[in-house]
Amino acid sequence: MKRYCKLEVEECNIVLETGKLAKQAGGSVVVRSGDTIVLVTAVAAQKGREGIDFFPLTVDYREKTYAAGKIPGGFFKREGRPTDRETLTSRLIDRPIRPLFPKGFTCETQVIATVLSVDGKNDAAILALTGASAALMISDIPFTGPIAGVRVGRIDGKLVVNPPQDEMENSDLDIVMACSLEAVVMVEGGARELPEDVIVEALKFGHQAAQPLLRVQEDMAKQVGKQKRVVVAPQLDEKLTAVVVEEYGARIVEGLAVDDKLERRDYFSDLKAEIAVQLESRDIPVNDLGEIFENQLSAAIRQQIYQQRVRIGGRAVDEVRQISCEVGLLPRVHGSALFTRGETQALVTGTLGTSSDEQRIDSLLGESFKRFMLHYNFPPYSVGEARFLRGPGRREIGHGTLAERALTPVLPSAEEFPYTIRVVSDILESNGSSSMATVCGGSLALMDGGVPLKAPVAGIAMGLVKEGDDFIVLSDILGDEDHVGDMDFKVTGTREGITAIQMDIKITGISQEIMKKALDQAREGRLSILENMEKCLDKSREDISTYAPRIITITVHQDKIRDVIGPGGKNIRAIVEKTGAKIDIEDSGEIKIASADETAADMAIAMIRDLTQEAEVGKIYLGKVQKIMDFGAFVEIFPGTDGLVHISQLAHERVRNVRDVLKEGDEVLVKVLEVDRQGKIKLSRKDALDEKKGK
Repeated sequence: MKRYCKLEVEECNIVLETGKLAKQAGGSVVVRSGDTIVLVTAVAAQKGREGIDFFPLTVDYREKTYAAGKIPGGFFKREGRPTDRETLTSRLIDRPIRPLFPKGFTCETQVIATVLSVDGKNDAAILALTGASAALMISDIPFTGPIAGVRVGRIDGKLVVNPPQDEMENSDLDIVMACSLEAVVMVEGGARELPEDVIVEALKFGHQAAQPLLRVQEDMAKQVGKQKRVVVAPQLDEKLTAVVVEEYGARIVEGLAVDDKLERRDYFSDLKAEIAVQLESRDIPVNDLGEIFENQLSAAIRQQIYQQRVRIGGRAVDEVRQISCEVGLLPRVHGSALFTRGETQALVTGTLGTSSDEQRIDSLLGESFKRFMLHYNFPPYSVGEARFLRGPGRREIGHGTLAERALTPVLPSAEEFPYTIRVVSDILESNGSSSMATVCGGSLALMDGGVPLKAPVAGIAMGLVKEGDDFIVLSDILGDEDHVGDMDFKVTGTREGITAIQMDIKITGISQEIMKKALDQAREGRLSILENMEKCLDKSREDISTYAPRIITITVHQDKIRDVIGPGGKNIRAIVEKTGAKIDIEDSGEIKIASADETAADMAIAMIRDLTQEAEVGKIYLGKVQKIMDFGAFVEIFPGTDGLVHISQLAHERVRNVRDVLKEGDEVLVKVLEVDRQGKIKLSRKDALDEKKGK
């Protein structure tokens, strides 16, 4: 067995190395591209866990701040709980590798990807995806890989693989793919309303680009030469299986006609309990009954779809469930919508804020600010369960990010609509694709809130039943169909094109033919959903809610910013305290005044104008004498700005002593004679008096 191995993939500018770091792990690979380096390890316990019916896999992706030459913020000065990016990347790795472990393998398995160095150009998350597969390939852990990760962008109309991160701003496509030698196994990404044929071409392009990464993993596994563990799949009781199929198969099929989810669940639960009682009375062991029953139920659902083209409840394969929409149902909320599709229901709200409400993100690449946030919540009552309420888990973060990605391309720019926007989706009922209900409800809530969207967005989840070379694509899948099917493919978009996609499969891969069929059928379903949404609200409201802050933007000279702020923030605090408005000041001189009270906003603007206005030559002001000197008086013509009235400009007659005419605190009319290059202002009292008299 070879311990050290280093292979380079020239086509992708990626190097894979093993045998140098973390040698006690079951499999350890360092993946490098440029100066971005990721260490990925895979370890599995020697003994399987007894009494479980799932594969105990854990995937963790972690970014070390030292990788970017940074020290963590906060009190403890060390990395804390995973960020959203780390959580999403962990899911990105987990989803494509999980189906590739053999049934019956129940050993606790852990994949850890650690970012050791970042260069700001090459994405560590993509390297980690390939590295996870490579670490499993060279280990003794049974794994039917390899897979490889690539990112596909489209810059200036040209498809690009793994473009530098700083160039992705110019891309109208951003897709992360996991590919096997034969097919695409996972897709995650977004687009700026691109047509289906462009997406299909991008997936084909990405799959071809991944091939060198797949071949090098096979070469590395051969060179390392570690023997894989042998897994014996558990054998179910054949006699019990035959009894369930022959005696109760028809009744299982009958249950598929029950349309209501909870009624159907109770039907099968009662049927399984009845079977257990009857079999025990006949002295037939029922240890495997649960798994056998579930297998037969899955087979019945798939067989009915494949042979009869009929789904649970009698729905056609391309039929979308009944949809209802309602907007404006929460009176004090800036925008709200209730979107119901079949037994899936989302209550979605939109809240508008100012730039001070933006989310601050401190990442390896530096600090950034986020003005659009979408948060997804999945309470237990939505599926008729009672369990502890926790913070958002990986699933909630992933679903929220997908919906956020779907809506981002249609949002107005900050210049067009200077608001921070938060959307919250609370799932009230769930039976299939609550994330797509979130997209639809989010679009309606934003339009109800007066956010000028470029177009409404809808989403739909597609499924697949594949038998041999034949397949059937399902539109708007139920939870049960997702469970027994071969694919979960979510597609969102406008009438013009796709804005986001996410695909997970449970088989070895899907062909381009299936992908194209799914995208075309998804477009038909998406358009029908958009028609239903447009009957409720077809465009954004002309104005925002009366309870939302009005943001008015004014611009002052940069030199005047300090006058608005005042010494120690005195002036800005006074404005906020008097008006209640929120005021954000940019270094460029742009000032945003936000208030739900129009009068208060006008007052704040007036106070700022008073602080920042400039003296106009020839204009008369009612000023206040601030200081008396032998040669004249300094008069404040507006807050923070004063000028000099020379003794010769006090009156037409000769004035021997300034105090004979003025004293400190007097209000006096003055006319601006001149503003010199240094900004000094010359004032005249006598000219102001003459003008007042009409001379």
